[in-house]
Amino acid sequence: MGPVGLDTCHETHEGEHLTQSAFTIDWQTRKVTCPEGKISASWSDQRKSSGTPIARVHFTAQDCGSCPVREKCTKAANGKWGRSLTLLPQDQHEALEAQRREQLTDKWQQRYNIRAGVEGTISQAVRRTRIRRTRFTGLPKTHLGHVFAATAINIIRLDAWLTQTPPGQTRTSHLARLDLVPHQATFALL
Repeated sequence: MGPVGLDTCHETHEGEHLTQSAFTIDWQTRKVTCPEGKISASWSDQRKSSGTPIARVHFTAQDCGSCPVREKCTKAANGKWGRSLTLLPQDQHEALEAQRREQLTDKWQQRYNIRAGVEGTISQAVRRTRIRRTRFTGLPKTHLGHVFAATAINIIRLDAWLTQTPPGQTRTSHLARLDLVPHQATFALL
């Protein structure tokens, strides 16, 4: 399994902030306790537009307004609610938190390093030998095509090793390249 993203609430993107893992969730009573000991005021079961079930949890503005760690917790300014949390169903939430904790360990990183090497091989196979689509019909011929592709990759890598050709630069995705375009266009207009 690959890495899961860290806590992605908007509060976590600007410096030191309290993530969801700092809150204590009581799934039976449907209450959440913040690090300062305040208990949530509302819990509502909803569905995202994709159909995924979620729970929205809110703390009152009164609880968050005078809180000594408000700056590290929330930017809520609507007057009715303080910090809010969006939770997945209990089993999914607990699995996600367990995976986030596990991926901080050295053992997980060692396993993932193996996967990263395999992903590089798959990427090279797709780019150099175009194995995503076979030009053959039938499983035996397709298998033979994959064996030839693997052999070709081994020869390419052997040649690079013998000629001491350094590996290529890491490719930048199309999306990452588009990120630069608005900034360049802004400077061009000035």
